[in-house]
Amino acid sequence: MLKEYKTVIGTACCEIEEKKSKFIASVKPVSTEEEALEFINGLKSKYWDATHNVYAYYIVGETVIQRFSDDGEPSGTAGMPVLEMIKRMEVQNLVVVVTRYFGGTLLGAAGLIRTYAKSAQAGIQAAGIVKKILCREIAITTEYTLFGKIQNFLGSRKFNIKDIIYKEDVQILVYVPVDMTDNFAGEIIQLTNAKAVVEPGEKLYITVDEEGKVLS
Repeated sequence: MLKEYKTVIGTACCEIEEKKSKFIASVKPVSTEEEALEFINGLKSKYWDATHNVYAYYIVGETVIQRFSDDGEPSGTAGMPVLEMIKRMEVQNLVVVVTRYFGGTLLGAAGLIRTYAKSAQAGIQAAGIVKKILCREIAITTEYTLFGKIQNFLGSRKFNIKDIIYKEDVQILVYVPVDMTDNFAGEIIQLTNAKAVVEPGEKLYITVDEEGKVLS
């Protein structure tokens, strides 16, 4: 599993015009090729009267799956520029479909490459780029007298707190990046003179925005 990667947070659609041709970029996060194909086929049905429905998707799992289609545009002028823009923006696990309604003016190979890449970029930005970080959920159980010290430590190191549970003792649930978990436990034990109990939980990906704020 990757320790972190960038993707898009949601489905988005945006439109640009170039020499009277209309280009509609539709973007969606996906985790499987089946999801990507379902999205593509749905848009082909929605835009059945379009001149072209160009697409590309890039999915990273146990293997890398990358596919693209020019859908009738000159070879190398449509699907490949879309795929290359996905890679240039360093995002993955998404599908991009750029629908074109021809406006009567030929763009030429260079114009097509530029416009399809521009459309893909605009669609990806509209979908919202986020980072997925592989973390372990760690539970810290401590007495109330040490709670403030631990909270200050977590804040200074910008660890993301999932929840704080107030009972006889305080339990703090923290998301810790997987490559930091061993040191994290040692630091909490040292900080509290071994009075706090640190229990590692499951691994999971958390979603953070550009400022590092947890979204999900």
